[in-house]
Amino acid sequence: MKPIKIIIGDMELSAELNNSSTADTLASILPLEFTMSRWGDEYYGDCGINVELDNDSREAMEIGELAVWPVGSAFCIFFGPTPASNSRKPRAASPVNPVGRVIDDPEPLKQLGSSISVRIELT
Repeated sequence: MKPIKIIIGDMELSAELNNSSTADTLASILPLEFTMSRWGDEYYGDCGINVELDNDSREAMEIGELAVWPVGSAFCIFFGPTPASNSRKPRAASPVNPVGRVIDDPEPLKQLGSSISVRIELT
């Protein structure tokens, strides 16, 4: 696991990347600054990553899980149900590669708007 920080304005969330090849690719291009859009209780944004779907890609996610969406070269933060959800759990629009999780409570993300500027860095 690789520790990272997700910084959104004055908010700082501790998180960790898993040991997948997609997480390794993401770590290699950090630090990154980009804009993320909100889709239900998910933030996603094009971070310039270029990867293929992994064998463990999926749509059903857990609250606090981080992923890369290869179709949109996007980093995703899941913190509650999305428009694709059929329960209280997040669901991606199409398969994503899980890359880690937020260690801190992701609940404060629910207070943010439709677009955020984010910085992600290794710690």
